[in-house]
Amino acid sequence: MAKLLSILILLATPVLADPIDPVALERFVIQDCGSCHGLTLKGGLGPDIRPQTIEHYDIDVLQDVILDGVPGTPMPPWRPLLTEAEAAWIAEYLLKGEAP
Repeated sequence: MAKLLSILILLATPVLADPIDPVALERFVIQDCGSCHGLTLKGGLGPDIRPQTIEHYDIDVLQDVILDGVPGTPMPPWRPLLTEAEAAWIAEYLLKGEAP
């Protein structure tokens, strides 16, 4: 009975979120962000998002834009596909121009 109770407790315990995968997120920035912002992020359909052009933004603002998009523009909300931690990683990556 104790063994069954232990199994039930384990099944009811929430699974921890996957850790950040920097390689996958860098690929996401290059492919998905780059499809609108240009492969070098210098701009295209979307604006230039290189560090020197977005340095005046707070990381929280960038994270919100990544997650929720910008209404009335082509910037889509990525919340259905990205976690808040992943969006924060991407925002920091864009601000630094390198992996955090």
